[in-house]
Amino acid sequence: MPIRSVKKRSVKPDQAVSEDFFVPDLCRVRAVFMLLIISELMVLLLSVIHAERQWIDWNYFGLLSLFVQWTVLTSAALICLIRRWLQRFSIGGVTATITLLVVLDVLVFSLFADQVLHPGYSPNGWQAVGKNLLLAMIITLMVLRYFYLQHQWQQQRQAEMQARLTALQARIHPHFLFNSMNTIASLIVTRPEQAEEAVLDLSELFRASLRTQDRLIPLGEELALCRRYLMIEGLRLGDRLSVEWAMEGNLDLQAIPPLTIQPLVENAIYHGIQPRPEGGKIRIEGYRKGDYVYLMVQNPRPATGQHNHVGNRMALDNIQARLRALFGEPAVLKHSQQDDTYTVTLRLPWQNVGHAQPTPPEPIP
Repeated sequence: MPIRSVKKRSVKPDQAVSEDFFVPDLCRVRAVFMLLIISELMVLLLSVIHAERQWIDWNYFGLLSLFVQWTVLTSAALICLIRRWLQRFSIGGVTATITLLVVLDVLVFSLFADQVLHPGYSPNGWQAVGKNLLLAMIITLMVLRYFYLQHQWQQQRQAEMQARLTALQARIHPHFLFNSMNTIASLIVTRPEQAEEAVLDLSELFRASLRTQDRLIPLGEELALCRRYLMIEGLRLGDRLSVEWAMEGNLDLQAIPPLTIQPLVENAIYHGIQPRPEGGKIRIEGYRKGDYVYLMVQNPRPATGQHNHVGNRMALDNIQARLRALFGEPAVLKHSQQDDTYTVTLRLPWQNVGHAQPTPPEPIP
Protein backbone atom coordinates (compact mmCIF):
# COMPACT_ATOMS: atom_id res chain seq x y z
CA MET A 1 0.00 0.00 0.00
CA PRO A 2 1.56 3.33 -0.99
CA ILE A 3 2.47 5.71 1.78
CA ARG A 4 1.28 9.23 1.21
CA SER A 5 3.62 12.14 1.60
CA VAL A 6 2.83 14.93 4.02
CA LYS A 7 2.68 18.44 2.72
CA LYS A 8 4.79 20.67 4.90
CA ARG A 9 3.10 23.63 6.49
CA SER A 10 4.65 26.89 5.41
CA VAL A 11 5.42 29.42 8.10
CA LYS A 12 5.14 33.10 7.36
CA PRO A 13 8.06 35.33 8.33
CA ASP A 14 5.86 37.37 10.64
CA GLN A 15 4.83 34.22 12.50
CA ALA A 16 8.44 33.10 12.86
CA VAL A 17 9.45 36.45 14.30
CA SER A 18 6.46 36.47 16.62
CA GLU A 19 7.61 33.23 18.26
CA ASP A 20 10.91 34.90 19.21
CA PHE A 21 9.31 38.06 20.61
CA PHE A 22 9.21 38.19 24.40
CA VAL A 23 6.22 40.55 24.76
CA PRO A 24 2.96 38.53 24.80
CA ASP A 25 0.13 39.32 22.42
CA LEU A 26 -2.00 41.80 24.36
CA CYS A 27 -4.67 41.64 21.65
CA ARG A 28 -5.83 38.39 23.25
CA VAL A 29 -8.72 38.67 25.66
CA ARG A 30 -7.15 36.27 28.16
CA ALA A 31 -3.93 38.29 28.38
CA VAL A 32 -5.81 41.56 28.93
CA PHE A 33 -8.08 39.91 31.49
CA MET A 34 -5.07 38.66 33.47
CA LEU A 35 -3.53 42.13 33.37
CA LEU A 36 -6.73 43.63 34.76
CA ILE A 37 -6.93 41.04 37.54
CA ILE A 38 -3.31 41.62 38.58
CA SER A 39 -3.69 45.40 38.50
CA GLU A 40 -6.89 45.18 40.54
CA LEU A 41 -5.09 43.14 43.18
CA MET A 42 -2.39 45.82 43.34
CA VAL A 43 -5.09 48.49 43.79
CA LEU A 44 -6.62 46.45 46.60
CA LEU A 45 -3.25 46.16 48.33
CA LEU A 46 -2.61 49.91 48.04
CA SER A 47 -6.09 50.62 49.39
CA VAL A 48 -5.41 48.45 52.45
CA ILE A 49 -2.12 50.26 53.07
CA HIS A 50 -3.72 53.69 52.58
CA ALA A 51 -6.58 53.03 55.04
CA GLU A 52 -6.04 54.38 58.56
CA ARG A 53 -9.16 53.52 60.61
CA GLN A 54 -10.60 50.65 58.60
CA TRP A 55 -9.44 47.69 56.60
CA ILE A 56 -9.95 49.31 53.18
CA ASP A 57 -10.41 52.92 52.12
CA TRP A 58 -13.26 52.30 49.68
CA ASN A 59 -13.26 55.84 48.25
CA TYR A 60 -9.56 55.57 47.51
CA PHE A 61 -10.09 52.07 46.11
CA GLY A 62 -12.80 53.21 43.70
CA LEU A 63 -10.89 56.21 42.35
CA LEU A 64 -7.59 54.36 42.05
CA SER A 65 -9.28 51.34 40.46
CA LEU A 66 -10.91 53.53 37.81
CA PHE A 67 -7.61 55.25 37.07
CA VAL A 68 -5.58 52.03 36.89
CA GLN A 69 -8.11 50.15 34.74
CA TRP A 70 -8.28 52.89 32.15
CA THR A 71 -4.49 53.17 32.13
CA VAL A 72 -4.00 49.41 31.74
CA LEU A 73 -6.60 49.07 28.98
CA THR A 74 -5.30 51.97 26.89
CA SER A 75 -1.66 50.92 27.34
CA ALA A 76 -2.49 47.33 26.35
CA ALA A 77 -4.38 48.58 23.28
CA LEU A 78 -1.45 50.76 22.19
CA ILE A 79 1.07 47.92 22.68
CA CYS A 80 -1.24 45.63 20.73
CA LEU A 81 -1.33 48.06 17.80
CA ILE A 82 2.45 48.55 17.59
CA ARG A 83 3.51 45.01 18.57
CA ARG A 84 4.53 44.00 15.04
CA TRP A 85 6.46 47.25 14.66
CA LEU A 86 8.24 46.62 17.99
CA GLN A 87 9.56 43.28 16.74
CA ARG A 88 12.13 45.12 14.63
CA PHE A 89 13.96 46.52 17.67
CA SER A 90 16.35 45.01 20.16
CA ILE A 91 15.30 44.01 23.67
CA GLY A 92 16.55 47.30 25.04
CA GLY A 93 14.74 49.27 22.36
CA VAL A 94 11.48 47.42 22.99
CA THR A 95 11.80 47.96 26.74
CA ALA A 96 12.48 51.68 26.37
CA THR A 97 9.65 52.18 23.86
CA ILE A 98 7.02 50.36 25.92
CA THR A 99 8.12 52.08 29.13
CA LEU A 100 7.90 55.50 27.48
CA LEU A 101 4.49 54.68 26.04
CA VAL A 102 3.10 53.59 29.41
CA VAL A 103 4.58 56.62 31.20
CA LEU A 104 3.04 59.01 28.66
CA ASP A 105 -0.28 57.23 28.98
CA VAL A 106 -0.16 57.53 32.77
CA LEU A 107 0.81 61.19 32.44
CA VAL A 108 -2.23 61.98 30.31
CA PHE A 109 -4.64 60.25 32.67
CA SER A 110 -2.94 61.73 35.74
CA LEU A 111 -3.32 65.28 34.38
CA PHE A 112 -6.91 64.59 33.44
CA ALA A 113 -7.71 63.14 36.87
CA ASP A 114 -5.97 66.03 38.62
CA GLN A 115 -7.99 68.59 36.66
CA VAL A 116 -11.24 66.76 37.44
CA LEU A 117 -10.57 66.23 41.14
CA HIS A 118 -8.51 69.35 41.84
CA PRO A 119 -9.33 72.06 39.28
CA GLY A 120 -6.90 74.95 39.18
CA TYR A 121 -3.25 75.12 40.18
CA SER A 122 -2.23 72.62 42.86
CA PRO A 123 1.45 72.04 43.83
CA ASN A 124 0.52 68.79 45.55
CA GLY A 125 -1.16 67.70 42.31
CA TRP A 126 2.11 67.85 40.37
CA GLN A 127 3.80 65.91 43.15
CA ALA A 128 1.13 63.20 42.87
CA VAL A 129 1.58 63.11 39.09
CA GLY A 130 5.32 62.62 39.54
CA LYS A 131 4.74 59.75 41.94
CA ASN A 132 2.35 58.14 39.46
CA LEU A 133 4.94 58.38 36.69
CA LEU A 134 7.69 56.90 38.84
CA LEU A 135 5.47 54.08 40.02
CA ALA A 136 4.30 53.36 36.46
CA MET A 137 7.90 53.20 35.20
CA ILE A 138 9.00 50.80 37.97
CA ILE A 139 5.99 48.50 37.52
CA THR A 140 6.39 48.49 33.72
CA LEU A 141 10.06 47.52 33.96
CA MET A 142 9.23 44.76 36.43
CA VAL A 143 6.47 43.39 34.20
CA LEU A 144 8.69 43.48 31.10
CA ARG A 145 11.42 41.68 33.01
CA TYR A 146 8.90 39.01 33.97
CA PHE A 147 7.80 38.68 30.33
CA TYR A 148 11.42 38.27 29.24
CA LEU A 149 12.21 35.59 31.83
CA GLN A 150 8.98 33.76 30.95
CA HIS A 151 9.91 33.85 27.27
CA GLN A 152 13.40 32.51 27.97
CA TRP A 153 11.94 29.70 30.05
CA GLN A 154 9.48 28.80 27.29
CA GLN A 155 12.28 28.75 24.69
CA GLN A 156 14.34 26.45 26.89
CA ARG A 157 11.32 24.23 27.50
CA GLN A 158 10.66 23.87 23.76
CA ALA A 159 14.32 23.02 23.09
CA GLU A 160 14.30 20.38 25.83
CA MET A 161 11.04 18.93 24.51
CA GLN A 162 12.43 18.65 20.97
CA ALA A 163 15.59 16.96 22.27
CA ARG A 164 13.46 14.56 24.29
CA LEU A 165 11.29 13.69 21.29
CA THR A 166 14.37 13.03 19.17
CA ALA A 167 15.85 10.78 21.85
CA LEU A 168 12.62 8.81 22.22
CA GLN A 169 12.33 8.42 18.46
CA ALA A 170 15.92 7.17 18.27
CA ARG A 171 15.17 4.52 20.91
CA ILE A 172 12.36 3.09 18.78
CA HIS A 173 14.23 2.69 15.49
CA PRO A 174 16.88 0.12 16.61
CA HIS A 175 14.24 -2.02 18.30
CA PHE A 176 12.08 -2.05 15.19
CA LEU A 177 15.02 -2.76 12.85
CA PHE A 178 16.26 -5.63 15.01
CA ASN A 179 12.91 -7.42 15.01
CA SER A 180 12.29 -6.85 11.29
CA MET A 181 15.72 -8.13 10.27
CA ASN A 182 15.20 -11.23 12.37
CA THR A 183 11.97 -11.86 10.48
CA ILE A 184 13.68 -11.51 7.11
CA ALA A 185 16.62 -13.68 8.20
CA SER A 186 14.23 -16.49 9.06
CA LEU A 187 12.87 -16.42 5.48
CA ILE A 188 16.12 -16.35 3.51
CA VAL A 189 16.73 -20.10 3.52
CA THR A 190 13.17 -21.41 3.26
CA ARG A 191 11.49 -18.71 1.13
CA PRO A 192 14.12 -16.52 -0.58
CA GLU A 193 11.69 -14.83 -3.00
CA GLN A 194 9.41 -13.74 -0.21
CA ALA A 195 12.46 -12.63 1.78
CA GLU A 196 13.41 -10.40 -1.14
CA GLU A 197 9.92 -8.92 -1.21
CA ALA A 198 10.12 -8.39 2.54
CA VAL A 199 13.41 -6.48 2.11
CA LEU A 200 11.73 -4.19 -0.43
CA ASP A 201 8.80 -3.68 1.94
CA LEU A 202 11.22 -2.94 4.75
CA SER A 203 13.09 -0.38 2.67
CA GLU A 204 9.82 1.41 1.87
CA LEU A 205 8.78 1.16 5.49
CA PHE A 206 12.00 2.74 6.74
CA ARG A 207 11.91 5.40 4.10
CA ALA A 208 8.68 6.55 5.72
CA SER A 209 9.60 5.91 9.35
CA LEU A 210 12.90 7.82 9.16
CA ARG A 211 11.17 11.06 8.15
CA THR A 212 11.44 12.56 11.60
CA GLN A 213 11.47 16.24 10.58
CA ASP A 214 7.70 16.36 11.20
CA ARG A 215 6.58 15.79 14.76
CA LEU A 216 3.09 14.89 13.54
CA ILE A 217 1.95 12.86 10.53
CA PRO A 218 -1.49 11.79 9.24
CA LEU A 219 -2.98 8.73 10.86
CA GLY A 220 -3.44 7.23 7.41
CA GLU A 221 0.32 7.23 6.91
CA GLU A 222 0.90 5.62 10.29
CA LEU A 223 -1.63 2.89 9.46
CA ALA A 224 0.05 2.29 6.10
CA LEU A 225 3.27 1.77 8.04
CA CYS A 226 1.50 -0.78 10.23
CA ARG A 227 0.20 -2.65 7.19
CA ARG A 228 3.69 -2.98 5.74
CA TYR A 229 4.96 -4.27 9.05
CA LEU A 230 2.11 -6.76 9.29
CA MET A 231 2.89 -8.01 5.77
CA ILE A 232 6.45 -8.78 6.89
CA GLU A 233 5.31 -10.54 10.04
CA GLY A 234 2.61 -12.37 8.09
CA LEU A 235 5.32 -14.03 6.01
CA ARG A 236 6.89 -15.42 9.18
CA LEU A 237 3.79 -16.34 11.17
CA GLY A 238 1.53 -17.44 8.31
CA ASP A 239 -1.93 -18.60 9.41
CA ARG A 240 -1.04 -18.01 13.05
CA LEU A 241 -1.54 -14.27 12.52
CA SER A 242 -5.00 -12.82 11.86
CA VAL A 243 -5.65 -9.08 11.60
CA GLU A 244 -8.98 -7.27 11.91
CA TRP A 245 -9.33 -3.61 10.98
CA ALA A 246 -12.18 -1.45 12.31
CA MET A 247 -11.25 2.12 11.39
CA GLU A 248 -13.71 4.90 10.67
CA GLY A 249 -13.19 6.45 7.26
CA ASN A 250 -12.78 10.06 8.36
CA LEU A 251 -9.61 9.62 10.44
CA ASP A 252 -6.93 9.57 7.72
CA LEU A 253 -5.83 13.17 8.43
CA GLN A 254 -5.86 12.88 12.22
CA ALA A 255 -2.53 14.13 13.61
CA ILE A 256 -0.41 11.53 15.38
CA PRO A 257 3.31 11.26 16.24
CA PRO A 258 5.28 8.97 13.90
CA LEU A 259 5.70 5.38 15.07
CA THR A 260 2.88 5.43 17.60
CA ILE A 261 0.59 2.60 16.46
CA GLN A 262 3.32 0.47 14.86
CA PRO A 263 5.16 -0.28 18.14
CA LEU A 264 1.83 -1.28 19.69
CA VAL A 265 1.18 -3.70 16.82
CA GLU A 266 4.74 -5.00 17.18
CA ASN A 267 4.22 -5.62 20.89
CA ALA A 268 0.91 -7.32 20.18
CA ILE A 269 2.69 -9.81 17.92
CA TYR A 270 5.72 -10.47 20.08
CA HIS A 271 3.88 -10.64 23.40
CA GLY A 272 0.44 -11.88 22.37
CA ILE A 273 0.73 -13.86 19.12
CA GLN A 274 4.23 -15.30 18.83
CA PRO A 275 4.30 -17.21 22.18
CA ARG A 276 1.00 -18.97 21.41
CA PRO A 277 1.32 -22.12 19.27
CA GLU A 278 -2.13 -21.50 17.82
CA GLY A 279 -1.42 -17.79 17.21
CA GLY A 280 -4.24 -15.29 17.52
CA LYS A 281 -5.97 -12.21 16.19
CA ILE A 282 -4.95 -8.57 16.38
CA ARG A 283 -7.74 -6.01 16.21
CA ILE A 284 -6.94 -2.39 15.30
CA GLU A 285 -9.85 -0.03 15.91
CA GLY A 286 -10.29 3.71 15.62
CA TYR A 287 -13.21 6.09 15.95
CA ARG A 288 -14.01 9.68 16.80
CA LYS A 289 -16.15 10.66 19.78
CA GLY A 290 -16.70 14.36 20.36
CA ASP A 291 -13.43 16.28 20.38
CA TYR A 292 -11.30 13.14 20.77
CA VAL A 293 -10.12 10.25 18.62
CA TYR A 294 -9.80 6.82 20.21
CA LEU A 295 -7.39 4.21 18.85
CA MET A 296 -7.22 0.67 20.22
CA VAL A 297 -4.93 -2.29 19.60
CA GLN A 298 -6.17 -5.61 20.98
CA ASN A 299 -4.40 -8.96 21.12
CA PRO A 300 -4.65 -12.20 23.13
CA ARG A 301 -3.51 -11.77 26.71
CA PRO A 302 0.18 -12.67 27.15
CA ALA A 303 0.78 -15.91 29.02
CA THR A 304 1.64 -15.52 32.70
CA GLY A 305 5.33 -15.90 33.48
CA GLN A 306 6.73 -14.53 30.22
CA HIS A 307 9.91 -12.48 30.49
CA ASN A 308 9.07 -9.95 27.81
CA HIS A 309 6.96 -7.50 29.83
CA VAL A 310 9.92 -5.12 30.25
CA GLY A 311 10.09 -4.40 26.52
CA ASN A 312 6.35 -3.92 26.38
CA ARG A 313 6.42 -1.49 29.30
CA MET A 314 9.30 0.47 27.71
CA ALA A 315 7.41 0.87 24.43
CA LEU A 316 4.30 2.09 26.25
CA ASP A 317 6.35 4.54 28.33
CA ASN A 318 8.03 5.93 25.20
CA ILE A 319 4.72 6.46 23.42
CA GLN A 320 3.11 8.02 26.48
CA ALA A 321 6.06 10.41 26.93
CA ARG A 322 5.84 11.55 23.31
CA LEU A 323 2.09 12.06 23.47
CA ARG A 324 2.37 14.10 26.67
CA ALA A 325 5.18 16.21 25.21
CA LEU A 326 3.18 17.02 22.06
CA PHE A 327 -0.45 17.17 23.22
CA GLY A 328 -0.23 17.61 27.00
CA GLU A 329 -2.91 16.35 29.36
CA PRO A 330 -5.64 15.71 26.71
CA ALA A 331 -3.60 12.79 25.31
CA VAL A 332 -4.06 9.56 27.29
CA LEU A 333 -2.57 6.07 26.93
CA LYS A 334 -3.89 3.21 29.02
CA HIS A 335 -3.80 -0.57 28.87
CA SER A 336 -6.15 -3.14 30.34
CA GLN A 337 -6.87 -6.86 30.44
CA GLN A 338 -10.34 -8.31 30.26
CA ASP A 339 -10.87 -12.05 30.06
CA ASP A 340 -8.32 -13.25 27.49
CA THR A 341 -7.90 -9.90 25.68
CA TYR A 342 -5.18 -7.31 26.24
CA THR A 343 -6.09 -3.80 25.02
CA VAL A 344 -4.03 -0.64 24.61
CA THR A 345 -6.13 2.50 24.14
CA LEU A 346 -4.98 5.89 22.91
CA ARG A 347 -7.01 9.07 23.26
CA LEU A 348 -5.89 11.99 21.10
CA PRO A 349 -7.47 15.44 20.68
CA TRP A 350 -9.22 15.72 17.32
CA GLN A 351 -6.84 17.64 15.06
CA ASN A 352 -5.97 17.41 11.38
CA VAL A 353 -2.29 17.33 10.50
CA GLY A 354 -2.75 20.32 8.18
CA HIS A 355 -3.64 22.55 11.14
CA ALA A 356 -1.15 24.26 13.41
CA GLN A 357 0.90 21.78 15.39
CA PRO A 358 0.61 21.88 19.19
CA THR A 359 3.09 24.12 20.93
CA PRO A 360 3.42 25.25 24.52
CA PRO A 361 1.09 28.16 25.31
CA GLU A 362 2.42 31.67 25.01
CA PRO A 363 3.35 33.25 28.35
CA ILE A 364 0.64 35.50 29.71
CA PRO A 365 0.93 38.11 32.43
